[in-house]
Amino acid sequence: MPTATILPFTTPSRKSVSPSSFRLTEKFILLLVFSAFVTLCFGAFFFLPDSSKLLSGVFFHSSSVETNTKTGTDSDGIHGAGNDENKLTRIRKDHEKALSEAKDTLQKRPDEIQREIQNEKENVINNVFVNRGDGDSLPKINFQKPPGAAGREPSDPETKEKRAKIKEMMKFAWDNYQRYAWGLNELKPVSKQGHSSNLFGSIQGATIVDALDSLYIMDMQDEFKAATDWVEKSLNFNVNAEISVFEVNIRFVGGLLSAYYLSGEEVFRKKAVELGEKLLPAFNTPTGIPWALLNIKSGIGRNWPWASGGSSILAEFGTLHLEFMHLSELSGKPVFAEKVMNIRKVLNRLEKPQGLYPNYLNPNSGQWGQHHVSVGGLGDSFYEYLLKAWLMSDKTDEEVKKMYYDSIQAIESHLIRKSSGGFTYIAEWKGGLLEHKMGHLTCFAGGMFALGADGAPDEKTGHQMELAAEIARTCHESYSRTTLKLGPEAFRFDGGVEAIATRQNEKYFILRPEVIETYLYMWRFTHDPKYRQWGWEAVQALEQYCKVNGGYSGIRDVYASHPSHDDVQQSFFLAETLKYLYLLFSEDDHLPFEHWVFNTEAHPLPVIRKENIKKPEV
Repeated sequence: MPTATILPFTTPSRKSVSPSSFRLTEKFILLLVFSAFVTLCFGAFFFLPDSSKLLSGVFFHSSSVETNTKTGTDSDGIHGAGNDENKLTRIRKDHEKALSEAKDTLQKRPDEIQREIQNEKENVINNVFVNRGDGDSLPKINFQKPPGAAGREPSDPETKEKRAKIKEMMKFAWDNYQRYAWGLNELKPVSKQGHSSNLFGSIQGATIVDALDSLYIMDMQDEFKAATDWVEKSLNFNVNAEISVFEVNIRFVGGLLSAYYLSGEEVFRKKAVELGEKLLPAFNTPTGIPWALLNIKSGIGRNWPWASGGSSILAEFGTLHLEFMHLSELSGKPVFAEKVMNIRKVLNRLEKPQGLYPNYLNPNSGQWGQHHVSVGGLGDSFYEYLLKAWLMSDKTDEEVKKMYYDSIQAIESHLIRKSSGGFTYIAEWKGGLLEHKMGHLTCFAGGMFALGADGAPDEKTGHQMELAAEIARTCHESYSRTTLKLGPEAFRFDGGVEAIATRQNEKYFILRPEVIETYLYMWRFTHDPKYRQWGWEAVQALEQYCKVNGGYSGIRDVYASHPSHDDVQQSFFLAETLKYLYLLFSEDDHLPFEHWVFNTEAHPLPVIRKENIKKPEV
């Protein structure tokens, strides 16, 4: 194309005294204009990507034009042509404005430009966090403390004295943690230093978060204030580490939710929702059944390598419902409820062998792994959460109610047995064969049967309470038959032994709460004084054998005459064992069961009343 057709001031009829010199001038002007244009374009290209201000001028305005274009129709006729001209004019203005801003930017000093770019980046990052719900974007809540957050003093002087002793134990455990392991996950009470478990990755402060509600319930105000300050200033989830989704959910999410509902402190709600959002990538599997382990920075998940061909574990993916329903309540975001309701949907599609739920489920295929069924480890809290999901829904969730009572019927038919000595126990089922072993973890089931007895179908309330009492008696017997009067990790009913651990790797006691938990439920529903007596026996044994100079420690062999300590004060000792003991010697109006449901880490969460329930889409 001739140059004359490009430049507006040159025409074919134009004359010159010196045609050859005119061509040189023309070329010079063209080169000058072209160089200026390239410089300007290069400057705009260089600075636009790093400046959200310039980007908004070009892309955001033009996208609004694009949106308006999409809303037009072919029937606009003559007005449509006018609109097109207006749009072109607007685009032209937007581009001119962007180029003008780019030109202004080029005239600034490099350090000014870098400072502006950094400020813009920080603004974008802050906006992203707000939009994700980390803080001010949470809906405003008119906080009302649920009934029973505080209770009356025990009327009986002896009971009051025993409860005061348990509070003293809590203070001793807390003070030593604060002195020797503050800000770390757990305490090593013998060596008097911090202990960190890989269950929490690089997240720290497990004991602080786990103990928050216990401190509040026991009216330890100074300690609660110190813990709250630490959560606000130091609790950090922005870590590049792999965590157990299950353990972080029940201890950290559950602990923060409970602390919020008891105290109304907004920091606990914000932290709970923030952590909940970081757990969501665990559900990114073909079925929506979450991974057991998750890197909370990269969002990459996997399962325990030992778990039946890469399966997820029933007690882990089945123990998220209570916390995630409350996360939706407090955040206004249905995604949390949708994730756990999808788990239920997957389970309801599957055939259950003999009506039982195997402990392993492959998150890729959606099929069961090996047919191992347990109401103890690997299965326990799944059944607990079926019942408690119904109770927490204000008894409106009929689907989960049916799932619970159907599963209890199958457990009673296939797993519950009675020993020759008259002890009722819950065996484990492996491919159709029973292993006559009951774990300490399984002892929670006495409390579960008692809690669910009132809603049992076909006039089975009395039968469920009898079953609960028998399980409580068996578990108490497992304590009574040891030298230290503390229960082993597992005990057997075969080879002529009953309620005794026969293998060395089952003789340890790590300050577990499940037997005390059942005593509490049985006391609340029957007021039989033996349950308080059994609880007090446990207090005396803990004081005599587990208390050391720097706190409370687990024991390697409960049948040995001289205890060997494992040097770990578990966070759940403060969260569960001491809380259940304290409530066992409290009045029934303190965290009453009609208003509160305890998660599997003993963190109380309020019942979601009928008028507040929004059913999630599944």
